[in-house]
Amino acid sequence: MKARKLNLAASGLALCLTTVTLTGCGAVSSLTGDNEVTLRVVAADYGDNPENSSKGYWKNLAAAFEKANPGTKVQVDVYSWSEVDAKVAEMVKAGKAPDVAQIGAYADYAAQGKLYSADELLSVTTEADFLAPLADAGKVKRVQYGMPFVASTRLMFYNEKLLADAGVIPKDGKTAWQPKSWADLESAAKKLKAAGVPTPFALPLGREEAQGETMQWLLAGGGGYSDNEEAYAIDSPENVKTLEYLRDKIVGAGLTGPVEPSKLDRQAAFDSFSRGEVGMLNGHPTLVKQAAAKGVKYGMTPMPTADGTEHPTMGVADWVMAFKNGHRTQSGKFLDFLYKQDNVTAFTEKYDLLPVTTSGSRAMAAGTGARSAQLKTFLQALPNARLYPVGKKSWAAVSEDIKQNVGKSVQQGGQPAKVLGDIADAARKADAR
Repeated sequence: MKARKLNLAASGLALCLTTVTLTGCGAVSSLTGDNEVTLRVVAADYGDNPENSSKGYWKNLAAAFEKANPGTKVQVDVYSWSEVDAKVAEMVKAGKAPDVAQIGAYADYAAQGKLYSADELLSVTTEADFLAPLADAGKVKRVQYGMPFVASTRLMFYNEKLLADAGVIPKDGKTAWQPKSWADLESAAKKLKAAGVPTPFALPLGREEAQGETMQWLLAGGGGYSDNEEAYAIDSPENVKTLEYLRDKIVGAGLTGPVEPSKLDRQAAFDSFSRGEVGMLNGHPTLVKQAAAKGVKYGMTPMPTADGTEHPTMGVADWVMAFKNGHRTQSGKFLDFLYKQDNVTAFTEKYDLLPVTTSGSRAMAAGTGARSAQLKTFLQALPNARLYPVGKKSWAAVSEDIKQNVGKSVQQGGQPAKVLGDIADAARKADAR
């Protein structure tokens, strides 16, 4: 899918739900009582610890929906991001797809004819409230199947104290650091290492979100996963050069800390940053709250690029979809309820994410206070952001391939050209089926 620019004039994205014990998430949802329908929902967990797990939010949401819609029950099962996509794939393969799923990709299920379209589910008001570019990103052959729930963009975070102590920035705290090129980043990382910082730059290429960290670097290097003609360009010369740079200049120079990038997950990197052990890392809005809760003084800046010129940043949307299990009406009502402004805003505020509806974006833009100002920085990055090629039916498999293999390419002796070439070959074959 051609990389899309996100326009703030429209907005949207969606998420999912929490847990009541899920008993046999079946292709045909159970009927209990007198024609009572039970919707089975699978969702991802956005919390970073048990205390702020998404389960509480979605439990309350499900209860409110049930109260407003007698005769329909909602059972939700919540999985971590490292396993939720695979769990849903297993359920679908076993013929036991959930009614509603909130995961990272939808196109492969749409291509198999397993999903209801958005216009079969949503009210006109709900459908029109999505940010137009995000709604477009949810389409396969001009029909929308993926419904966005929450969005985020990416910025580079840095620990102000660690950089000041290492002589990278002044200690007066009055001047924001604005590195432009990878040379600036590399120079800062070397100073941090010399000052004894455990992890000068955290590079999480573990299974949790390797596809995201990789895309940020590829875009900053002038490449990306797809070209301007919507074809995969995973093994482009620009992408190979980017991973060779990471292998030789960042990882090879010992600037990424004690954990191999291929074994470092995003949340573990966030936790280390919040403990004051990381000088720099790429992050999304949820790190704002986590770092602030631990008293870390940090700054945020667009990610430096290979040549110091401006390149697009990465935007991410998570997707909701409804499987054809015979409960189109009930699923549609539930999704309309999920996308009410108060419900969207409550979730985005809880996890410091970006709303993906016009109404939600306007509410965030009108907010006041330090936290609102920080989140507006991410919101302002949306117009030039590029998304994963989620409209490709092969993207789910390609993303998993990247998660499993890209970290190997930046290890000592790694072969970026071969790793990217193998991923690209598999992607093109899958896309051609």
